[in-house]
Amino acid sequence: MTTPRHLERNLLLDTTPATLRPAGLVLRVRQANGAAIVTYKGKGSSDGRHKVREELEVGTTNLAATLEILARLGYGPTFRYDKYRTVFARERERGQAMLDETPIGPFLELEGPAVWIDRMAKRLGFAEKEYLTASYGALWKAHLATSGKPFSDFIFPPRRKA
Repeated sequence: MTTPRHLERNLLLDTTPATLRPAGLVLRVRQANGAAIVTYKGKGSSDGRHKVREELEVGTTNLAATLEILARLGYGPTFRYDKYRTVFARERERGQAMLDETPIGPFLELEGPAVWIDRMAKRLGFAEKEYLTASYGALWKAHLATSGKPFSDFIFPPRRKA
C-alpha cells in the first residue's frame, strides 16, 4: 500500500458565468493529509474504455491564501466532493490503483498506461464493459436524477454527536 486510507476534500472552481466547465477544463483544489494541491485538468479524450487528460499540479502550504488568490482572479467554488482514498502501487509498475469510498459507494480507479489498466482490471476480475470514464460530478448528477433530487455537493453527511 502506498498511501493509507485518508479523507480528500475537493473543491472545483470556475468563473461566473462558467468558462472552464463548458470548455471541458477543470480547476480543482484538494485537501488531503494536511496538504493542499491545486490541479488544472485539460480537456479529456476517451476511446470508450480509457479517459486521458492532461493534469498539472502544484502544492500549497496556505489554503486560505490560495483560495483568495484564485477568487481575486475570478474563480469561485462551483462543486464540492469528498472521498476516502486508499492508494495501492507496486514497485516498478507504471500504474496505481485507488480505492475511493464515496457518498454513493466505492469505486476503483486505475491510473496508468492503457495496457497496464486493462491487464490490472482483468487480474482484479473486471471486464471492459464495467469500465466507467465519467467524473464523480457526472456520476453524482445521474444518481440524484434517479431520486428526483436537485444537484448538490457530493459530500458525506455530518456525523452526529453521541
